[in-house]
Amino acid sequence: MMTRRTLFAAFAAAGGALALPRPSAAAVTDPVADEYHRLLLVHTRWVQQQWDPATGAYRAADFRFAAVLGNAVLLTSDGYDADLAGVDAATLRTRTLATITRFAATNKLAGGADWGQRLFWDSTFELYFVLAARLLWADLDATTRANVDKIARGQAAYAYGLGTGNDPLSGSWTPNGSTGGYVGDTKLEEMGVYAQAIAPGLAWAPTGDADAARWQERFVFWAANSSGLPAADRANPAVVDGRAVSAWNVARNLHDTFIVENHNSANPHYQAELWRTAGRAAAHFLAAGRPLPQVLTRQPNGRELWATLRLLASDAGEPVMPMVADRYHLYGRDVLPLAFLAQVQGDPHAARAEADLAARLMPYLQYAPQYRLTKFSGEEKYEPEARAELAIAYLFHRWRSTPVQPVTSAEFFAAAAGTRDFGPAVGLTAHQSATGFAAAVTKPGQVKFLWQPGHDNWLIDTRAPAFLPAQTAAPLRQSTVAYTTARDGVDSTATVLQTAAGWAGYATLPTGTVVYTGPGTATLTLFNLSMPGVPGLDGSRTFTGPSGSVTPQTGVGDGGTDRLTFAARTARHVRFLGRAAATQYGYSLFAFEAFGTAGTDLARGRAVTVSSADPAYPAANAVDGNAGTRWAVAREERGRADSWLAVDLGSNVQLTGVTLTWEAAYATSYLVQTSTDGVTWSTAVTAPDATLGAWAGIDGRAGVVAHGAAGPITASPTLVSIPAATLVEGYTGTGTDLAAAAARRLPTGGPSTLRLSDADGYLTLLNLSTTAVDNAVLTLTRADRLYRGLSVVRADGRLDLTASVPAAGGAVRPTRFTVTGTAPAGTRFNVADSHHLTVTAPAGAAVDVRLAAGGWSTQAQVPAGATRSYTATFGGPVTPATDLARGRTTFPTSPLPAGMGEPSRAVDGDPATSWRPGPNGRMVVDLGTARTVTAVSLAWTTGAAPAARIETSTDGVTYATLGGSVSARYVAVAVPAWRTGDPDLVHLSVT
Repeated sequence: MMTRRTLFAAFAAAGGALALPRPSAAAVTDPVADEYHRLLLVHTRWVQQQWDPATGAYRAADFRFAAVLGNAVLLTSDGYDADLAGVDAATLRTRTLATITRFAATNKLAGGADWGQRLFWDSTFELYFVLAARLLWADLDATTRANVDKIARGQAAYAYGLGTGNDPLSGSWTPNGSTGGYVGDTKLEEMGVYAQAIAPGLAWAPTGDADAARWQERFVFWAANSSGLPAADRANPAVVDGRAVSAWNVARNLHDTFIVENHNSANPHYQAELWRTAGRAAAHFLAAGRPLPQVLTRQPNGRELWATLRLLASDAGEPVMPMVADRYHLYGRDVLPLAFLAQVQGDPHAARAEADLAARLMPYLQYAPQYRLTKFSGEEKYEPEARAELAIAYLFHRWRSTPVQPVTSAEFFAAAAGTRDFGPAVGLTAHQSATGFAAAVTKPGQVKFLWQPGHDNWLIDTRAPAFLPAQTAAPLRQSTVAYTTARDGVDSTATVLQTAAGWAGYATLPTGTVVYTGPGTATLTLFNLSMPGVPGLDGSRTFTGPSGSVTPQTGVGDGGTDRLTFAARTARHVRFLGRAAATQYGYSLFAFEAFGTAGTDLARGRAVTVSSADPAYPAANAVDGNAGTRWAVAREERGRADSWLAVDLGSNVQLTGVTLTWEAAYATSYLVQTSTDGVTWSTAVTAPDATLGAWAGIDGRAGVVAHGAAGPITASPTLVSIPAATLVEGYTGTGTDLAAAAARRLPTGGPSTLRLSDADGYLTLLNLSTTAVDNAVLTLTRADRLYRGLSVVRADGRLDLTASVPAAGGAVRPTRFTVTGTAPAGTRFNVADSHHLTVTAPAGAAVDVRLAAGGWSTQAQVPAGATRSYTATFGGPVTPATDLARGRTTFPTSPLPAGMGEPSRAVDGDPATSWRPGPNGRMVVDLGTARTVTAVSLAWTTGAAPAARIETSTDGVTYATLGGSVSARYVAVAVPAWRTGDPDLVHLSVT
């Protein structure tokens, strides 16, 4: 038996490759590992449901028998708890061994006929299965051991034998040869599967095995190419497993903005596949006591892909799914990538995400359907897969003497913060701040805005659009920009779309606040589950408005039976009036009941009128008392939101409530109205909404403010609705006085199509027209904030700022300087950038105010009619930058060659950082798109500057020495003669 002590010893043997400490004799506290162990125990209740007495093994369907890996880990670890598992250890052992024996014999590679050999997805479950058998090796008979060895070796040989060709057993699944693919459908996952199919055979092969060397080369080839490099990085000389990355890599599986697409959309779940397949493979090498191949810890572009995933991160360790959402809240499938990054690669930021996810898993497991690690989306095979990968994650923890400690949540999101426009082909502009996530999706067919205040994974449902109604057609016109602190002095984004429904604009601020303007009603879809143990999921949502707090009734507007009560009112007629349907089938009611003070149904058998009815489902069915009959709207009226059903109660009564029993075609929003004459109606209930006002706090976690709205904000447990408004602001947390934000005067000026906000001190400009706004005079309500450009003090103390905005474009301007004191009317503040401004006093009065920026301040005393210039001396680069290279992507990416420093330090604008070229050093900066390059300047640290060669390229592959003005996207600096002690490159500037 491979006991826990044996596993520790095996891991210690591999520790040199990972530079991991050897296990100490004393027990190490590891709450995440302890939680994984408890989860495996409780999840064993699901495993026992898979036992098939007829075959004497766990079921084959959907690879349920792969549950044996979790069983094997429990049986070879300390602390088995039969009460948690629902089965005693002896029974679990007997069933596990019987299942391994049976399915080892029925695998095609061992001579069976039931399963195996196919790369997608049999080889994945073979990997789990073989690892389980190896953990219980001492308990297996000789025949079963031989069969397990045949599976591992046979699968490696089969995958190797395919070369770079397709698996004929796997249908349309293909790595696309050695080319890969990155537009629409990455081949990262497919190449990872080819690699992991080889891993068990390679890891357990005897020393000196004749086949292992060939398998090793092919394993590294697939693993390296799974995260295939953009063209500009093909020259990376970093050595991985004895060969330069430039020699290994021929494929391209990701966009040059370091994001992965699948199903024709950005999909973080598939981005994480890089570490999922690596983790599966690593488990075998570690269990076998073999050093890890370097490619598992020095993955090409691994650092950059992880940075993108963090840019999309939530507080639950799971990323937002900005487009395709069929893997959202599939928690069990998210464990292994994080555990591998954290406990094998040693990343403390991944350890933070892993700990956050681990804290959610037990409440998630207990939520209906109980004892499942995957819910809400996905396939049945994900359940045994999740158990197996949870078991591997547990092993990663126990194989370390000291688990990698997570950074704090604040440190995680501070490091993850930033913005990125992933390019028009991807159609995603994302912004991660210290207090929330927001994004704009402009990809045709998936156009929407996203907002996740507080990084809360269970507050606003990011599968649904935020604010902007769903748009299925491509925008008629679009503009999006991502500002960065290094280049622009602020992390923010601005997006303007012209859609079929009208113009829409969306800006995201570094504070987590968002600013929106658009057509029609804006909505936020909320989660509202009862999942004890997960913050915010107590089964209700509480909203705050001008009149106080309200908690709308749950269970209304989500189908089933809606029971609504209200203060007694005189009525002869009562009706349901729809506002929004859940499906394309309109409305259908099994029963509509109306109750008086005695509690009896007054609508039973009464006369009914309706807006329409399907002949097969007439209106009278709703009041006939038969639970099996129903009313449904006419087929041609299914798309009508305001369909209705009214009942004449025969005479005036005191009505106190109604009950609506829905078929699957239910209303998510509707009115219950009463009348005494059947002509004039008054609303008794707005279901399921609570009426709030011009502002609304959302469950103490976020808030929205509607400026110039056509009506009040309303809210239900699952939806916030904001009537058409001039401008909507969304604030994260509870730090904003929403009433004051709603009451304040907004900036004004410019054409009526220009929307302006000064939320949190940032000036947001959204131009909803095809006409550029040139030198418009905008009136700011506060005189203590100076933005870039010319501001003139008005007679009323406010400022007039001259600003321009491109056609159909948006902008976010940070406060560059603040003013303390009162400047006389006519004072002119001309802000050039983050560090420079001039102050001109009016002819008849002197200026005496205090200017401040970034910790710098000075008293500005300007005589009447005079002009004086000021330079702020605080640290940091001057922004906005005219340097085309500032803050751009640099190459080589990870892993860096030996001796080379971080190339991005040459373009970060910080004089305190620099790039160390190393031997034969060469770096490339990607300008993002083709630009006219007229000059490149290099600034070195002290000492004689080394000889450097400047090259440019349009495709990232072919370079020519810079000579005069050229069009180029890539600029390279080669320092072939650099030696230790030579200066480093502080600035690479391109103009």
